Amino acid sequence: MGGADSDLDQLLSHHLDEFNRAATPGQSPARELTVQRHNDAGELLGGISGWTWVDAGAMGMVWVRNNSRGVGVGGLLLGDFEAEAKDRGCTHLFVTSFTFQAPGFYERHGYQEIFRWDGVPTPEHADAHFRKDLT
Repeated sequence: MGGADSDLDQLLSHHLDEFNRAATPGQSPARELTVQRHNDAGELLGGISGWTWVDAGAMGMVWVRNNSRGVGVGGLLLGDFEAEAKDRGCTHLFVTSFTFQAPGFYERHGYQEIFRWDGVPTPEHADAHFRKDLT
């Protein structure tokens, strides 16, 4: 109890997908969406994993290697994710960022803060939630 349990994660995901399909008849199920960038040596520079569902999408994890930050890799990844989300019919995307991560990065790329949860994960920080319209 309390530790990671990938079997439980898969089971919960399956049951939630069933519930969501029943609540949205005629709509396609949610689909995972991942993008990644590598250097010429094949090393991972960064990636994004998330999902799309009907007209919405979200980024769950966004990471760029330290020595690849500030040189455009993150912007390329966002562009890749946004393009695929648009191709899938998404009209808006969501992402969250702790204030010590990259809220300014998302704002520079057209994301607007829609909610901020102060004191998370520590009293001096916040969990900022962003949305971008793709239309």
